[in-house]
Amino acid sequence: MNIDSTAFNSYSQGLLLGASLIVAIGAQNAFVLRQGLRREHVTVIVLACGLTDALLMAAGVFGLAALINGQPLLTRLISWAGALFLSCYGARALWRARRPGADLHAAQGPSLSLRQALLQLAGFTLLNPHVYLDTVMLVGSVGAQQPTALRLAFMAGAASGSLLWFALLGFGARWLAPWFARPRAWQILDALIGLTMLALAAMLIFQT
Repeated sequence: MNIDSTAFNSYSQGLLLGASLIVAIGAQNAFVLRQGLRREHVTVIVLACGLTDALLMAAGVFGLAALINGQPLLTRLISWAGALFLSCYGARALWRARRPGADLHAAQGPSLSLRQALLQLAGFTLLNPHVYLDTVMLVGSVGAQQPTALRLAFMAGAASGSLLWFALLGFGARWLAPWFARPRAWQILDALIGLTMLALAAMLIFQT
């Protein structure tokens, strides 16, 4: 087997792992979906998500996983901070859901500036311990087992899977726009987002 085929195999393994980890309901995905439906800063949001995941995966593959494994206090603090952040956002989403006439139309609700959108995205990403568990720990651990010459290909595959999913989520949301023109649809979406956020927060607290 030549070098090109082994590199492609490593890339494919990373792609499948990255895609399987990121395709799940979560705070980051819910935010990207909402921004996609509102058609606000979608390109920047998608690129920011992909770049962040790529950097975290690279950090894990090239050694940060071992460092975090030796810092249980840091892991606990990140978990509590993430649970608090997710709880606050989940409560806000449920509050919106109980009032179908308020802030449910994408075109009529208050818009987020690019700075506000990026700050919220940073919170959903960097304050969510599951992001570190998936990208730094899991992808990092699997990637670290690859031969040194193939780690870059593996990491590129994992990052590609993440970016592809966020692109489908952000830009594909536009196809759902007619359905979300109805207030009830936004009410359901906010309720699902709120319940998901609170469930993730409870899970973090339980695990901590």
